[in-house]
Order: sequence, then C-alpha cells, then structure tokens
Amino acid sequence: MHSHAGRLVGVRNVEGNRPFTPVSSPMRAGGMSAVCLAIVSDSPCHKVMPDGRIHPYRQPEPGELYRYGITNFERLHALVRDQELQLITDAAQLRDARTAVSAIVTAEGADFLEGHAERVDEAYERYGLRQLQLTHYRVNELGDIQTEAPVHNGLSNFGVEVIRRCNNLGIVVDVAHGTYDMVKRAASVSTKPLLLSHTSLSEHPARYSRLIGSDHARAIAATGGVIGIWPPAGIFHDLRGMARGMARMADIVGVEHVGLGTDMLGLVGASVFDRYDRLPELAKALLETGFNDREIAAILGGNYLRVFAASTQKAAA
Repeated sequence: MHSHAGRLVGVRNVEGNRPFTPVSSPMRAGGMSAVCLAIVSDSPCHKVMPDGRIHPYRQPEPGELYRYGITNFERLHALVRDQELQLITDAAQLRDARTAVSAIVTAEGADFLEGHAERVDEAYERYGLRQLQLTHYRVNELGDIQTEAPVHNGLSNFGVEVIRRCNNLGIVVDVAHGTYDMVKRAASVSTKPLLLSHTSLSEHPARYSRLIGSDHARAIAATGGVIGIWPPAGIFHDLRGMARGMARMADIVGVEHVGLGTDMLGLVGASVFDRYDRLPELAKALLETGFNDREIAAILGGNYLRVFAASTQKAAA
C-alpha cells in the first residue's frame, strides 16, 4: 500500500534522473501483483538531522515543490514504462492485476499542491493519481504531522477541501504521518474509507513517534479503512515479528482493517521486508502466527482492494 521501489524518490535520484533498480522481477518472483508507487514532493526541504530524525530544514521557494512534484510524477511514469508495469486507475483493473505486475500512482505528502486545490484535479487527470497522502515530513497547508509540533490543531480547512475533492474525484485519502487530531477530523469529513498506509501499533507512542495508539487505529477502522503495518528493523526483528505486529493490530481493529505498507526503499534504517520476492516468507509467517488463508488474503491485498474500490467510485453528480 506504500512503496518507493525502483529508486523512485530522493533529490539526487529525481533531479539526476538516476537509473532505476528492478521492480517487476522481484514482484513476479514474490507473487506481488500491485504496488502503490509514491512520489515525495517535500524532499528538497527535509533531511536527517543530528537527532537521527527527519525534519524540515528550510522553507521552500514559491513554486519549488510543485515543480519538483511534477518532475517526480514524470519519473514515476518513466519507471512504469521502464519496468513494463500496468498502470491501475480503477477497481476493475486492480481486481485483474494478478495477470500482470501493476502500479497505482500515489503521492506521499500533498506539498506539491502549495495551497492550490485544483492541482489535485491536474494530478488525477494528467498523471493518474489515485492515492494521496496528505502530509509527510513538513507541516504543510493541509495539517499537522506526528514528527513536529502542531500548527493547525489537526486538519486545516484546506485539508478538508482536499479530502472532499479526493472523495469526489475518486482518490484514496491516506492519513499516514498525520497526528491523531488530524485523523479524527479527516474521519469526520471524509465520505470514503481512510487509509493509513504505513505505521505500527504502540500502547504508548512516544512524542514525535510515527507509531500509533489504539484509538488512532480505531478512528481509521471506523471509516471502513485499512492500516498498513510497516517493517522497520527498529520495530520488528524479523518477518515473524512483523506478522505478530499485524496480529496485534488485528486484535484492536479486526483483521479486515489490516494491510501491508512496506515503504520499500523509503526507510532511513534497515527493513525486515526489503525485497518483494520475500512475500511468500511473510505469508508463511502470518500462517504460523495463526491467520488462516482467507485472513492472509485480506491482509495482503483484499482489504486494500475494498478501500480502493470504495474510494475510486466517483460521487454522483
């Protein structure tokens, strides 16, 4: 539900047009049918700081993140062509994705909007955007983030406008990186299920942690949404640990609200799921953890398909 596979993102990769790394071949080897390939439009303005965390370190110039986002969307499409991926824009295509490795155009952080809601329509029509994560590593115009002090008291009014635009167009709304207050307001205004594409559960999340508590998870589930469990080695020692993390989330919100968000090639540190050809190992770990075949199928794709289908169905005129 969240991937930067192929060396898709990063200022040096995007601006230097560096060669892609394999995506299709490991997907085929692991039986991974579809990935949500995510651009990142705030990359020019954040970096890892001395505290070991990612922070914004400067304000962008007017138009900078829009231009960078467009360049990154174009790189995503070049990756799709290079790796011979099928582009998914509707639920029927996702249901048929078993026949060919496929990609869904995604944006991590809506920073490229720069306060212009009509750019959502442009990204939808011109680049096939079908999943939009509202925030990333800077407090943008849409809302507050888990890793910085709040500014908007949650979701801003502009964030509300963007969610409504996504609901009407047919774009999945992803609230990863958003604060609990942001998620609560997003849940109150969205007419479609919310996605939280990559995180893990903690009974007591530390300040500025990317993990979420039980109430945060339940707010997503209450919309009919899905929470993607994410594989940093600092959280899980191995794939069995990741499978147990999925089980803990399922205990809180139900298995129908749990999914897979690998953040492939997007983690600062090591990952316990660092290649798509390891998907059968994860499936085996889920089976050994106590999930049955139907539940594993839901976690590894079925739950996301439900959210994607509901979200991409356009509102009636």
